[in-house]
Amino acid sequence: MGIAAFPTSSDIFLEAEGRKIAVVQSYKAAAERYSRSIEAFGESEPVGTLEGQKNYTIQLKRIYATDDAISDGIDFYSISDFSLVIVKPDRRIVYAGCQWASIEESSEIGETVTESITIVAARRMETH
Repeated sequence: MGIAAFPTSSDIFLEAEGRKIAVVQSYKAAAERYSRSIEAFGESEPVGTLEGQKNYTIQLKRIYATDDAISDGIDFYSISDFSLVIVKPDRRIVYAGCQWASIEESSEIGETVTESITIVAARRMETH
């Protein structure tokens, strides 16, 4: 049995129009689904539930723009409809149709880094 490697910053990245635009040091993903109870007249408890829409919120930490994106003048405030790609040893997870919800940034001279971006994704896909 081989040892599975943990994802590194080169394995977690943002992609737009098929191009890698930034690498991400870490992420924290949360999924929510809004479901409803089905009530029936005369019953004291719900008779079932209806599956609702899924919402994906991901917080990214330490985002570094790629050299190509920097030379193209990447602006994290203006990007939309991008993907977050997470490559794990046994699968690839893609959050697609992403929009940013909040951005917190700081930087040092000579560094191009955004500290934290919270994104909302339209869908999540896994491939093995």
